[in-house]
Amino acid sequence: MTGRFVLDSYALIGYLENEPFADRIEKYLKQAKKAEASLYLHAIQLGEVYYITLREQGQNAADLAYARIKAFPLTFVDKIDEELLLKAATLKAGYSISYADSFAAALANIYNCALLTGDPELKILEKESIISIVWLTG
Repeated sequence: MTGRFVLDSYALIGYLENEPFADRIEKYLKQAKKAEASLYLHAIQLGEVYYITLREQGQNAADLAYARIKAFPLTFVDKIDEELLLKAATLKAGYSISYADSFAAALANIYNCALLTGDPELKILEKESIISIVWLTG
């Protein structure tokens, strides 16, 4: 389980909603807390979790989810440099993925990390060896 990983909103929402794979995310978080794994999260994914939670569960739940995630042992990436911008835009232009997912995938590609997700629209990126994925489903 040691290694370097990028989390996407699928992983975070599933963890917060105690989906069947939540225990796997918990193990990654414990590893990161002990500096046995490195976890990365881009601010775009944090914003995506916030807006989805706000829309579905209201302000209090969204604020709680935000605070919980900010307390996780993650490296938060809150900048979009030119390399990340161009990689994400290129992925979005070439594949049927969401704009937010293009940033998670671009970050995984640039940081040479596996992406923790269960989002099936990202399978093509793994198939074409653009990123490696640790599948949280199946």
